[in-house]
Amino acid sequence: MCMQRYLAWRISGGGLVIMILEFENLTLGYELHPAVHHLSLGVETGALLALVGPNGAGKSTLMKGIMGQLQPLAGHIVLNGIQRQNLAYLPQLNQVDRTFPITVNELVSLGAWGETGAFGRVRSRHKRRVRDAIEQLGLKGFETRLIGSLSGGQMQRVLFARLLVQEADLILLDEPVTGIDSRTTHDLIHLIQSWNRAGKTIIAVLHDLEQVRRYFPKTLLLSRQAIAFGETLEVLSDDNLLRARQMNEAFDDQAELCLHV
Repeated sequence: MCMQRYLAWRISGGGLVIMILEFENLTLGYELHPAVHHLSLGVETGALLALVGPNGAGKSTLMKGIMGQLQPLAGHIVLNGIQRQNLAYLPQLNQVDRTFPITVNELVSLGAWGETGAFGRVRSRHKRRVRDAIEQLGLKGFETRLIGSLSGGQMQRVLFARLLVQEADLILLDEPVTGIDSRTTHDLIHLIQSWNRAGKTIIAVLHDLEQVRRYFPKTLLLSRQAIAFGETLEVLSDDNLLRARQMNEAFDDQAELCLHV
């Protein structure tokens, strides 16, 4: 079997498992300074995966690499059976410019961009999806409100509604429940679970390890490199968490790109 395709599938106790996403000796970084080192693993189609690690461990960098916003310094990111335009990405809430004069309805409608394009016609099916998403996220009556007038929790609901309209197969969430109220957190976690039950593959950057243990069956513990990957309760052991902290504290941000043998 070709080495580059080794991770694309494997045989498990239940039969053939297809990998929707692969990292092949992947190194990502900025100006040749690596932030994620030599990552090699595959994410199964339909996985509900938490991405955890210390601050500065490379989690957001990895998300940007998957989205194609950051090109690898070495290695490869492989998407199996989907195009990047069929990825949905939720950035950190504090990275969203809420001063931009756009309404709730207009922002949620951007979820159909991949189908309509910049000058395409917004058809009745798109309008129906937008209307349904707004209602499902508890935003009915907010359609004409400017996003700058919303609370943090309301804004996060709007961004999730946009994802709902997009109907992507692979959904990337960067700190989706950080800094929002408990009711919104509860609702969004359950929406994430419903997406996964519908067959979506979800990768979420999270900081609350109790949330990870409760809701996410698989976890990647990252500290510039993979510390552990697999079943959540095994990955989040005290030994692994200590090793992740130690690796992150010892990391040299100005290190040269190294070779992995």
